[in-house]
Amino acid sequence: QVQVVESGGGLVQPGGSLRLSCAASGFTFSNYAMKWYRQAPGKGRELVAAINSAGSIYYADSAKGRFTISKDNARATMYLQMNSLKPEDTAMYYCAKSTGGDYFSGDDYWGQGTQVTVSS
Repeated sequence: QVQVVESGGGLVQPGGSLRLSCAASGFTFSNYAMKWYRQAPGKGRELVAAINSAGSIYYADSAKGRFTISKDNARATMYLQMNSLKPEDTAMYYCAKSTGGDYFSGDDYWGQGTQVTVSS
């Protein structure tokens, strides 16, 4: 049974940092691209960052220079290190498993999300 479970969200002040984790199970983690999305209230879902099976990385413009995506294949876990957080980063953050090794692939499994709130 495929599962992806996010953790690490919380309330942080502007300029602060958070590290999100996505623990995966039920599939061969190293064979698939993985993605981080976010959705703010009243807005559409936004792809924040992605990492393919070979380790190549994509960042949305909003994430470049502040966020770092990584993965640990041995632990079947993906991470999103978020620095210099801004109020506009406030959103529910979701982890998703791609249908293939390339991050241009579609997604077939999603987590329940972890809330990130950036506020003073």
